[in-house]
Amino acid sequence: MTVWAEVSRVAMGLNVLLLAVLCSIWARNYAEFGSKHSLGLLAFGALVLAENALGLYYFTWHPMMAGWFFGLPETPASAMLSLQVLETFAISFLLWVTWD
Repeated sequence: MTVWAEVSRVAMGLNVLLLAVLCSIWARNYAEFGSKHSLGLLAFGALVLAENALGLYYFTWHPMMAGWFFGLPETPASAMLSLQVLETFAISFLLWVTWD
């Protein structure tokens, strides 16, 4: 289970970094153009960033939850890992499209 937990935490950390970059791009675009589309993307990115940052906190530093996370059975842990990794790919693709 330790491997699943570590991969999930790495994916969450990577999501936080990627979303921070995306939010900074969208904030700059909103400041420059004032587009509601940029504002919507910024709001979406900020909420997903908050979700990933909170998850990373709970599964890494929170005294009770971090231990619980390592004690998960393999099936729910692998499901959680799959969702985190899929989210990482989706955010990476969104960053690629935004950066281009």
